[in-house]
Amino acid sequence: MFKEGPYVGHVMEGSPTGTTVMRMTAFDADDASTDNALLRYNILKQTPTKPSPNMFYIDPEKGDIVTVVSPVLLDRETMESPKYELVIEAKDMGGLDVGLTGTATATILIDDKNDHPPEFTKKEFQATVKEGVTGVIVNLTVGDRDDPVTGAWRAVYTIINGNPGQSFEIHTNPQTNEGMLSVVKPLDYEISAFHTLLIKVENEDPLIPDIAYGPSSTATVQITVEDVNEGPVFHPNPMMVTKQENIPVGSVVLTVNATDPDTLQHQTIRYSVYKDPAGWLEINPTNGTIGTTAVLDRESPYVQDNVYTALFLAIDSGNPPATGTGTLHITLEDVNDNVPSLYPTLAKVCDDAKDLRVVVLGASDKDLHPNTDPFKFELSKQSGPEKLWRINKLNNTHAQVILLQNLKKANYNIPISVTDSGKPPLTNNTELKLQVCTCKKSKMDCSATDALHISLTLILLSLLSLLCL
Repeated sequence: MFKEGPYVGHVMEGSPTGTTVMRMTAFDADDASTDNALLRYNILKQTPTKPSPNMFYIDPEKGDIVTVVSPVLLDRETMESPKYELVIEAKDMGGLDVGLTGTATATILIDDKNDHPPEFTKKEFQATVKEGVTGVIVNLTVGDRDDPVTGAWRAVYTIINGNPGQSFEIHTNPQTNEGMLSVVKPLDYEISAFHTLLIKVENEDPLIPDIAYGPSSTATVQITVEDVNEGPVFHPNPMMVTKQENIPVGSVVLTVNATDPDTLQHQTIRYSVYKDPAGWLEINPTNGTIGTTAVLDRESPYVQDNVYTALFLAIDSGNPPATGTGTLHITLEDVNDNVPSLYPTLAKVCDDAKDLRVVVLGASDKDLHPNTDPFKFELSKQSGPEKLWRINKLNNTHAQVILLQNLKKANYNIPISVTDSGKPPLTNNTELKLQVCTCKKSKMDCSATDALHISLTLILLSLLSLLCL
């Protein structure tokens, strides 16, 4: 009985005659010291029978299966099948006719070795690609007679000439073994309309020593680059310029420069505004000169970090036309064009207050240094025999209004001027509304106040304004 099946053996193609493939061992339950357990082995049948009906021999005593054909016939690529099945008989009684028999099937697989180099199916391949495009442009086909599931069949491709800029790459398709040639860096028709690559193909596994790669393991790829109408390019991009805000309307900001990469087509370029968020700019469509159509304002919400950004188009005369986009960054220098503002504009105080420090005033300015603080705080001239309030500067941006005496319950307008440090400085004349209220039990009552008290200075200013009208 054969107890250890299934029996599978392997032998490399081209192995020399007498190569041991495997051993078959049977067991007999009879007394091992008698002929009843003396076994002899024999091959009853071989399937298939080609290229020879006697491909293998089994040692009758040991059960070793060995090859008996020449290495030339043990060629996996010329065989009907790389798998052989042998029916093995074991007979006791030393193989005499009176002995009892048992059988088993031995499967022998002829393993592949890399004895066939890959060969291109043709010597020259053609490919066409549009300039500016990337991706696979051609599949290179090869043939290899080795086993497709092994490294002796799997192809490895290499570009050995014609790729100095590394614009091309080639990879193996694992399903078809084809070489997928790709453009990985866009090609420029104006630089070169044709490329010639020399490709070699090898196997993952090395060839056996007596086999070498021949001329058919290299091929040429002729690549034609098709011209495409490319959009004009701005130089530089982005474009940067510094201008003072509030320059006169119609001032020249910059003359842009865009060129057409399609140097062989001799096209003309026209310019237009693409994005101008504040509507401050225009561009001459012919010469690219950018001018102002409105006042540039650094304090505008369209300006970020002192920079105003606009986009422009350069359009060529191709069919269809192609467009390039340029970015303009205008850095705006500050001009003292904003008066300082005062806050708060309303204060309340009790008519019997002991602390006559009414309010701390702050000033702010939209401009930048040195056109902002330190601010100068002043009271307009007070009329009458006695002064009712004064203002004290606390620091560069704040001042304090102090009453010089308790006032009657009423509303008062205190004229205050605040001046920035710009050259020339700008002044904002404003009023602080002061409500003098009745305070009882920590509650402030500002309703039903007396008639509005207005300083004589403001009355005089109002009268002067009316006279001027």
